[in-house]
Amino acid sequence: MTTRTPGSSSLVHEAEPLVTVKEVAALLHVSTETVLTWVRTGRLAAIRTPGGHPRFHASQIRSLLRGEPAPTGEGGQE
Repeated sequence: MTTRTPGSSSLVHEAEPLVTVKEVAALLHVSTETVLTWVRTGRLAAIRTPGGHPRFHASQIRSLLRGEPAPTGEGGQE
């Protein structure tokens, strides 16, 4: 089930934990700037908090760690 978070146009899965840029950078052994570049270029899909900060679904990061391609494009990027 999905719901809209108050003050946001992002759809968020209720049971899906969200991961911060810093956490993604640590898990993937890259800098936070690299993660932000991937978001800006559409290489990594992100949702935005009401404050505009990118967040990532934990399942998406687990897929990356398994070597699967990251979902990209407008569908997941808000």
